[in-house]
Amino acid sequence: MAVHSSIIRDTRHQSDALKVGDLRRHRRLPLSLSGRFMRADRSEYACRLKDVSVGGAAVVTAHTPEVGERVVVYLEHLGGLEGAVSRVTTDGFAFIFKVTEHKREKLAAQIMWLINKDDFPEETGRQHERIGTRGRHTTLKVEDGVIIDVELLDLSASGASIGTPARPPIGSLVVAGKTRAIVRRHHEHGIGLQFLSLLSPEALRERFP
Repeated sequence: MAVHSSIIRDTRHQSDALKVGDLRRHRRLPLSLSGRFMRADRSEYACRLKDVSVGGAAVVTAHTPEVGERVVVYLEHLGGLEGAVSRVTTDGFAFIFKVTEHKREKLAAQIMWLINKDDFPEETGRQHERIGTRGRHTTLKVEDGVIIDVELLDLSASGASIGTPARPPIGSLVVAGKTRAIVRRHHEHGIGLQFLSLLSPEALRERFP
C-alpha cells in the first residue's frame, strides 16, 4: 500500500504545491500506457505514457509541442487529461495537469489500481481475510452522484464484494457505505471493490454497521 499512500499524500498537498510552484514534489511513478495527444491547433499524434503523478506526466512521442502550449492527452484506462507543456525532453514532453480536485482524487485511485493490479489476481480478488456479510445491505454512490441500495456480500480490511445489477466501469471511484473505493472487477452477482485505505475492525464496524 506504499504506492497508494504516496499518491494520496500527494493529492492532499496539491494546493500547497501550486502555491509554491513546486509541482515536481509529486512522486512520478513509471507507468506505460498507449495514447494520443491533441495540440492547440487540434492536430493529433500518437504517444505513450512514460511516468505519471497526480500533478503531471511525461509522454514519449516523435512530435513535440511548444513549452507552455495547451495539450489534451488521451490515455488508455485514464481517459483525457488536459494540461500545459512544462518541458520538452529528448523523447517527448512533460505536462502539468489542469484538473479539478475531484478529477485529481479519481486519478490517484486509477493510478494506484493500474500500478498494483497485478498484485491482486482476479481469481483471489483480495489478500485480506473476508468476513461473510450476505444479507446485509449498504449504499453505493457512483461517479455521477447517484446513490443506490446494494447487498454487502462480503467484507475485508482492504475491500468488499457488492451485490448489484449496476456495473460501474472498472477503475472508477465509488463510495460504499461511508468508504471511498475503486471498482476492481465485475463478477456474476455484482462488483468487487478495493478501499483507498486499509480499515481496522473498528472502522469496518463503524462504516458498515
